[in-house]
Amino acid sequence: MLAQSLADGILTGAIIALGAIGVSLGLQILRFANFAHAELVTWGGYLALVFVTFAGPGTPTGPFSFGWQLIAAMLLAAVLTGGLAWLVDRLVFSRLRRSGAQPLSMVFASFGAALVMRHVVVLIWGSGSYFYTSELQIALEVLPGVRMLPDQLFILGLTLLVVTGLHLYLTHSRTGMAMRAMAESPALARVCGIEVEAVVRWTWILSGALAAMAGVFMGLSPQIHPEMGLSLMLALFAAAILGGVGSLVGAVVGGLLVGLAENLSVLFVDPGYKTAMPFLLLLLVLAVRPQGLFGDKA
Repeated sequence: MLAQSLADGILTGAIIALGAIGVSLGLQILRFANFAHAELVTWGGYLALVFVTFAGPGTPTGPFSFGWQLIAAMLLAAVLTGGLAWLVDRLVFSRLRRSGAQPLSMVFASFGAALVMRHVVVLIWGSGSYFYTSELQIALEVLPGVRMLPDQLFILGLTLLVVTGLHLYLTHSRTGMAMRAMAESPALARVCGIEVEAVVRWTWILSGALAAMAGVFMGLSPQIHPEMGLSLMLALFAAAILGGVGSLVGAVVGGLLVGLAENLSVLFVDPGYKTAMPFLLLLLVLAVRPQGLFGDKA
């Protein structure tokens, strides 16, 4: 039972980590808590659903419940959701930045944007739940006492590849280095000739793409619904802060810890308290290390 809960926690944590990376980048580069980010998770899941509705999930490949069509749907959803994130910035947040709005005003605006985005989803797709595929799967015993579906193993493997690729992008590409410079000091980055608006644009696009992938993964395990971004929102922020704002490794570790805390807690307390466990963990860590596990001291 303990081993299975650990495996389930790692799976949940992998999905949370993808969304938490975007939250962490937003906190460090955009300088405000963007609560509309969670709705990008929902939009990513539904945009992939549009493609799957017309093309189908495809003939199952190997042990998986889907074919190449769902992979293509995820990539398309990542691109479109990245564009949607940038569009929301152009319509809402960039106007506030130009007017010199304070971070608190940006936070309130993100709440408004989140409500609009969520209700547009309900308006278009309704309030019901959807599945990408109806194929049945048999859980595989990956370790003694640990069984996982092939789709879940796919999620873990692809998450690892994406995080590794993102790390290489941020550390070796010019845009990635510009984003890190912007995170350290926007004023100094501007003096060094870095185009701040270009960095902001890529931050939104990258965050939206990662959120879309998290949304598709949530849809695979097991369904998509209009509230899935909302249900993930607090976990995303808990993971980003727990790991340390601005740290890619911190967001991933924070996501895994949040996922483990949620799934292991049901072994000891009533499942109704499951969502509170990550915040207890967050309070304990911040009491000892206020900057988070991998954050730099102020």
